[in-house]
Amino acid sequence: MRKAIKLFLRLALAAGFLSAVADRFGFWPDNVSAWGNWESFLQYTATINPWFPSSAIPALAIIATCAEIIFAIFLIIGFKTKLFANLSGLLLLIFALSMSFSIGIKPVFDYSVFIASAGAFALGAMKEKFWEVG
Repeated sequence: MRKAIKLFLRLALAAGFLSAVADRFGFWPDNVSAWGNWESFLQYTATINPWFPSSAIPALAIIATCAEIIFAIFLIIGFKTKLFANLSGLLLLIFALSMSFSIGIKPVFDYSVFIASAGAFALGAMKEKFWEVG
């Protein structure tokens, strides 16, 4: 059962990252989209990171997007699962804290960002290997 849970955590985290990336590139329909396009995502990035200068927002958005894509791919294939699970947990925790301090705690709970972060850290703590390449 633990192996199945580990696989489920890997795939669920990866799907969450890829869904968010797909949204910011307009791949989700408007009626379910959070951002719907890159410009709206940049505005949201600026909103939850008001302590960064506006000139840094595009780079921050690109870094977050690239990290989500890379983390998702490596979680799907099971490459260095512990490392990428812990990096995912850290990325999600930073996102949760940024949201908390900029727009309030309720959206963090509504979108289960702390839960996703905790799940990623739990995945990183699981020792058994299951359908992993490295």
